Amino acid sequence: MKSLWLDRESHFTSDPIPDEKHFDTIVVGAGLTGLVAALLLSRSGQRVVVFEARTLGAVTTGNTTGKLSLLQGGVLSALRSQYSLKVMQAYVEANKTGQAWLTQYLEQQGVPFQRRTAVTFATTNDGGQQLRKEAAVSRDVGLDVHFSRDPGLPFPVVEALELEDQAQIHPMDVLDTLARDIREHGGLIVEGVQVQNVGSEQPLEVSTRKGTFTADTVVLATGTPILDRGLYFTKLEPNRSYAAALRPQVGTSIPQAMYLSIDAPTRSQRTHPTAGGELLLVGGYGHTAGRASSPKQHVDDLLGWANKYYPGAELTHTWSAQDYQATNLMPFFGKLPRGHGRIFFGTGYNKWGMSNGVAAALSITSDILGGQSDWATAIHHRVTSPQGALQAVRLNAGTAKRMIEDKVKVRSNPEITDETRPPEGTGVVGLYKGEPAAVSTVEGKVCMVSASCAHLGGLLTWNDAEKSWDCPLHGSRFTPEGTYLEGPATHHLQKSVGKKKD
Repeated sequence: MKSLWLDRESHFTSDPIPDEKHFDTIVVGAGLTGLVAALLLSRSGQRVVVFEARTLGAVTTGNTTGKLSLLQGGVLSALRSQYSLKVMQAYVEANKTGQAWLTQYLEQQGVPFQRRTAVTFATTNDGGQQLRKEAAVSRDVGLDVHFSRDPGLPFPVVEALELEDQAQIHPMDVLDTLARDIREHGGLIVEGVQVQNVGSEQPLEVSTRKGTFTADTVVLATGTPILDRGLYFTKLEPNRSYAAALRPQVGTSIPQAMYLSIDAPTRSQRTHPTAGGELLLVGGYGHTAGRASSPKQHVDDLLGWANKYYPGAELTHTWSAQDYQATNLMPFFGKLPRGHGRIFFGTGYNKWGMSNGVAAALSITSDILGGQSDWATAIHHRVTSPQGALQAVRLNAGTAKRMIEDKVKVRSNPEITDETRPPEGTGVVGLYKGEPAAVSTVEGKVCMVSASCAHLGGLLTWNDAEKSWDCPLHGSRFTPEGTYLEGPATHHLQKSVGKKKD
């Protein structure tokens, strides 16, 4: 699976591992938050390096649907159930600021994007009630939303809520432009460098697989923090969702707004202009990472829905992304606990990282450079609601229950031996010489690795859509060979004893 955005010839080339060992700021992660932060700090005159474990945009940013919208499904009404109107206004102001900064930047740089009306729609009466709650909160925080009974979709809706003058972007065009700008201001971007730890004493010691570096300040822009200080992995639920690009039949009319359902399962829709005509992008059908019995079935369900309403459309790409939702629903950004005020992070954007991610970068860099914003102060000083605390308890109780059940379950699975060879495209978990092992076959290659996640030892599950090992506890993911992909883990999987197979 490769996203539409990443499936192109890249004009970006990684900088080499730097000879210099000290920087003003080291940014970890080359997604939207990381690159915006790196640019702003480089512009200020700082010496900045970005370390990316994989490649530019390889994780969430390069796999998003690229919607830049203040109308965010049912997010505002969900937040309002936990927070005061003042905090809600701060959240919307943060997103407005992030949205405005990014659209102005793209205009200044000559990067094309499209202004579109955002539409949240309901297909059930229950969804219609949710939509009316969302409309009321949206108006309370100053958004000029209005209702529509015909938003232009090829299926009936009960009601739709619209907000004009939002935007859709090509996320890799954005990252490529930011990367070029960072370099023009003296910054470095180095791919293939996984940061594994950051010290707490000044200067901050940053340990990577390619050596140790130091910095006055570190920004963690890694989706979920790779440091366990603050235990944010216990406050975040990792969710995977799916997307597809389709080329409709000639003559087919494609709705031109950006759409999102308020009913479950989530269904998203937008267009994307290409030289060969407009593509239709659909998305949704998400689940908690590592906990779906068959992620491929979620992809099939998404495609089945798209084909029902756009028959004959040619499938060009399918892909997925991982997003993190905070138990209290509000994004986290700012100073990481036990970092002496010099380690910053952003996480929990809840699928709206195009605006929240930029807002986090603006707030973080403002803190580093000595500024502040009223909306960031209000968000930082919010009080966790009883609902948010209860959800955290539920999330972690479920995680603990899963860990115990999996330890029992693996002992009842068929034993793994040196002769275990799963069918093509599948993976199995069992005990090998008394230890949990994971064996898979992908493109004819059989691999055995430890089935214990490199983060906290959760029992991995096979992702049949992406051919990866996923952790159901906190969302770390690994290739069939055990190479780290994403999540709070900082190491590859251990190789099981006697794993050598071909």
